[in-house]
Formats: sequence, C-alpha cells, structure tokens
Amino acid sequence: MKTKISNIVKENRFMDSKSYNDLSPKMKKGIKEIYKLIENEQKDILTRFDGAIEKVTASYNIKKEDIHKYFDKEINEQLGV
Repeated sequence: MKTKISNIVKENRFMDSKSYNDLSPKMKKGIKEIYKLIENEQKDILTRFDGAIEKVTASYNIKKEDIHKYFDKEINEQLGV
C-alpha cells in the first residue's frame, strides 16, 4: 500500500514519527503550522506547501533548508525508504 502525503497530513501520522520527535520544540511548532496551513488552503499542493513554508520561516525564524531536510526525512520514513 502506498502512502499519500495527504494521508500523512489527514491522519497526523507525522506527530508519531521519529523524524518529527527528533525536532526542537520551535521546529515542531513550525511543522504543525505548515501542516495546518496546507490543510486549510484550497490551492494546489505545491502552491500551498511553498506558501506555508514562506509564512513559517518568517514567523518562527526557521531556515528553509531545515524545513526541507525535515520533510525529506519524514517522507522517507513514512514510505519506508
């Protein structure tokens, strides 16, 4: 069974992952905010994702590279790679 990113978001599976649990408290807040922003927008997923990252990097003073690294790890973990 393939895992869809939308299922990870919808089921909040990211909150039970090693990748998420290894984050600092500030990063966890930022990542939760990204997932919330992605869920609430009606645009295509890439536009929602990019917009959410822009908002979170500005609000939480988190580097884009750190967010991208987290999502790479999270996706690989959820897919069993």
